Amino acid sequence: MARDAYDFWLFDLDGTVVDIDPDYPRRLVTEIGDRLGHAFTDREAELLWYGVGGAREEVFADRALTPERFWETFHAVEDPRARAESTFVYDDAAAFVRDLDRPTGLVTHCQSYLTEPLLEYHDIADWFDAVVCCDDDVGWKPDPTPVEHAIRRLDIGSTGHRGALVGDDPVDVGAAWNAGLDAVHVERADPLERGQCVLGDHRVDGLDEL
Repeated sequence: MARDAYDFWLFDLDGTVVDIDPDYPRRLVTEIGDRLGHAFTDREAELLWYGVGGAREEVFADRALTPERFWETFHAVEDPRARAESTFVYDDAAAFVRDLDRPTGLVTHCQSYLTEPLLEYHDIADWFDAVVCCDDDVGWKPDPTPVEHAIRRLDIGSTGHRGALVGDDPVDVGAAWNAGLDAVHVERADPLERGQCVLGDHRVDGLDEL
């Protein structure tokens, strides 16, 4: 698939363009657990971080822990600088996204107080013409609203343009289709570990395959 296959491109951030040192989620979730009075295994830390399927809800239910309490503590504990320093940019993303000559946007569940320092730290903010961080006001993927916000910020007009959303999670595929875009799923995780096979209009192992 050539870079000019679409008139514009949208990308998820975590797990698609960047990813995290595996030790970081474990350390963070351990600190959260200490504050909440719960102990989490390394596997549970991974499930809470990546949220595959309904894994988070199962961990919360096992401990009679509400998502609201967990995320409130999560945001109180996490330091944007530490997050940025523990993050790396995928080589294939650097090769593909950096050189796109089409309008390019980012639609991420990562909150703005974390996203902005991360983009600055890795000097990749200028890869994107629009950045939308999902929240309760904007909506959360697979809701198409955040994607539609990004398209409007790209200022490409409302008709006659073909776009794609690239992501590693089923919610990215859903958001793309709900917004009328093609969905490109990048398979960063083994489907056996994920517990499901994710399909899109295109399915790749890395962005270099695009």
